[in-house]
Amino acid sequence: MAGFFSLLRRLYLTAYNFTLFVGWFQVLFTVLKTLKESGHENVYHAAEKPLLFAQTAAVLENDEGLVRSPVTATVPQIGSRLFLVWGILWSFPETRTHLLVISLLISWSITEIIRYLFFGLKEAFGSAPSWLLWLRYSTFLVLYLTGISSEVGLIYIALPFIKASDKYCIRMPNKWNFSFDYYCAAIAIMGIYVPGSPHMYTYMLAQRKRALSKSKKD
Repeated sequence: MAGFFSLLRRLYLTAYNFTLFVGWFQVLFTVLKTLKESGHENVYHAAEKPLLFAQTAAVLENDEGLVRSPVTATVPQIGSRLFLVWGILWSFPETRTHLLVISLLISWSITEIIRYLFFGLKEAFGSAPSWLLWLRYSTFLVLYLTGISSEVGLIYIALPFIKASDKYCIRMPNKWNFSFDYYCAAIAIMGIYVPGSPHMYTYMLAQRKRALSKSKKD
């Protein structure tokens, strides 16, 4: 029975990783195609559907026991990305034509294409090529910085629109005796990036060192 569930888990993870690989590849292809044909203003509209699918599907990575990524590492990253795609870009169309959308989507999609291909091959065949291992644990050195900068920049750009719209706010008085200001929440989330980003970058540097050292020994 244990062998059956192990096989089922492996099949699930293989299908999951390759599905997300295709999803993010479609995002990158759409972004580059749209940039070439009609300019950056139309990129978000063209890539919206595969972007929302690929990023939202990443919540499955928090299913502890099925996915190898530690919850403490995946929750902050996935949470911030979901906030960006649903709470900023989807909710406030005024942000969608900014150039930072391009750097955001290119940074995210290249990172995820490499990551899901790497883990898909590992689940399917037990190993991945050494060059893909190097890319998996090296491209973040640049792409994490461009991605994080784009995330913070887009939240900042959205702030005036959030404040003017009053969207997602709960005002007193109400039957719950509770209030919530989305504008203040967005500012607080920006503040979390200050300690969170260096912590995550340091974590990934340590992960890179372990992975590349292990590959040299093997």
